[in-house]
Amino acid sequence: MDGDDGRRITITAIAREAGVSVPTVSRVLNGRSDVAPDTRERVEELLRQHGYQKRGSRTVSRAGLVDLVFNDLDSPWAVEIIRGVEDVGHGAGVGTVVSAIHRQSTAARQWLQNLRARATDGVIFVTSHLSPPLHAQLRRLNVPVVVVDPAGVPATDVPTIGATNWAGGLAATEHLLSLGHRRIGFVAGPTHLLCSRARLDGHRAALEAAGAPVEDQLVHPGDFYHASGFAAGTALLDLDEPPTAIFAASDQMAFGVYEAVRRRGLRIPDDVSVVGFDDLPEARWASPPLTTVRQPLVEMGRLAARTVLRLAQGEGIDSPRVELATHLVTRDSTAPPRRP
Repeated sequence: MDGDDGRRITITAIAREAGVSVPTVSRVLNGRSDVAPDTRERVEELLRQHGYQKRGSRTVSRAGLVDLVFNDLDSPWAVEIIRGVEDVGHGAGVGTVVSAIHRQSTAARQWLQNLRARATDGVIFVTSHLSPPLHAQLRRLNVPVVVVDPAGVPATDVPTIGATNWAGGLAATEHLLSLGHRRIGFVAGPTHLLCSRARLDGHRAALEAAGAPVEDQLVHPGDFYHASGFAAGTALLDLDEPPTAIFAASDQMAFGVYEAVRRRGLRIPDDVSVVGFDDLPEARWASPPLTTVRQPLVEMGRLAARTVLRLAQGEGIDSPRVELATHLVTRDSTAPPRRP
């Protein structure tokens, strides 16, 4: 890259402006940990200002590592994302560093501190909110970032990988309506996640289009895990007029609904139909096998890895916002409602 006067900026010029030695600048460029934090930040800021990083000139990864960061790892869908990232990483000779920050600012700060002590080719955040301060820190480190299923609307320069959640919510509800269900319960995911809100919006759109009731009492909050599905399923079945079908916004919550139905002495789908979302591997082994919306989790991981590695090598990407298609997988947990 060139300086303001048209000449190519050098490590020597960066070192002179920062008031440090050339080896110190080299250590910062190589992600070495033996540099004082304030010195590192000053050098990184100058490198960024002068555009020293020769984007597009590298043919191999700088570090041979990609960071994959989750809020939590206690979910089968996290394993599916990891599988996809590792598929691509293995083929590219790149390792995967998996971390969980548990939605805690202290954990995020510790993770960033650890990242400063080593090099990485890029970071993939999953169902996370990339805060402006954290994004700014990663930019200063010249680390490319991709977000899978962003919690909120990310910065315009951050690529995102998602799925067609609205269409999936629509398809699941239309399936239940086509079977004759009109009173359909919904177990929602966390409201702070865009994917959760999109699934609920798709569900409501299908109901409204069919003229079916859209009642607040038929929607119960959940967190994507079994226990919340069990609690919501129990509450829905306890209504004076319980639903004949329940659509849970994740497979794990659907399995919680299964248990609520079992404890009531009812049967699926004879007494109540159940639909999930994700199509985790265990969905087809449930009893009965679960009708669900397949979310291409492995492919989302693959695409996120390919995207961050392209960015790390200075290459362009086709689109900053990608949504992979979902589709309904019909199994034995849904049937027409029992007639009185």
